[in-house]
Amino acid sequence: MNTQPPCCSAEAAPLTSRRALLRSALGIAAVGAASGLGLLGPSALSYAAALSNEERERLTPDDILQELKRGNERFRAGKMLAHDYLAQVHATAAGQYPAAAILSCIDSRVPAEIILDARLGDMFNARIAGNVADDDLLGSLEFACALAGAKVILVMGHTACGAVKGAIDNAELGHLTGLLARIKPAVTATAYTGKRSSKNPAFVDAVAKTNVLRTLADIRSQSSVLAGLEKDGKIKLAGSMYHLADGRVEFFPASSE
Repeated sequence: MNTQPPCCSAEAAPLTSRRALLRSALGIAAVGAASGLGLLGPSALSYAAALSNEERERLTPDDILQELKRGNERFRAGKMLAHDYLAQVHATAAGQYPAAAILSCIDSRVPAEIILDARLGDMFNARIAGNVADDDLLGSLEFACALAGAKVILVMGHTACGAVKGAIDNAELGHLTGLLARIKPAVTATAYTGKRSSKNPAFVDAVAKTNVLRTLADIRSQSSVLAGLEKDGKIKLAGSMYHLADGRVEFFPASSE
């Protein structure tokens, strides 16, 4: 990838007007320190519209994961940051420095930037039914981390996943058949003593979690680029489940990955 189109540019974004900066800083300040200040932490007050390369470089993968957790806590508490999206548009127009890459499902109820209370430019968002990692998704994640500098890959499944239900039921429909085939191994691999049916919500959610863990394993086994970055401590891979009923993102312990 010798050239980068504007949508994928990793160049630094210039500062917007002083007025836009002031609006952004005041908007975040109004939320209060107790509710968190986005991926920049306390330094967000100095420039709130976009994450800079210098600010991202000061963050460790663990710092970024903690802020993703805090963002979801703000979302669930109804205390989201006062986003000035127009200022964020201007601040990121010429480039981006996302800290994380989220691999999630296309489900309309699971918009990662909203449920993690992030700004434009804070994260890459890759979405595919069943949050599986095919070759194209792996290439996108390699771009996000190896070329554009993201330090966390978060695979996010969700409860009541329709793709998981389809895999359990052996559904077939055009190209969807091949996609569901990627999820089916998670059905077999899920240890469950109750009714193994798509009509059993607990089983569906158990398979969805297994599918997240298998996707993490696929990323590590199928991408030497990402596996190498993780081995060197430059990135961290993590799994999670979004709960549709209450808006909670459940982050898996490191031992589960």
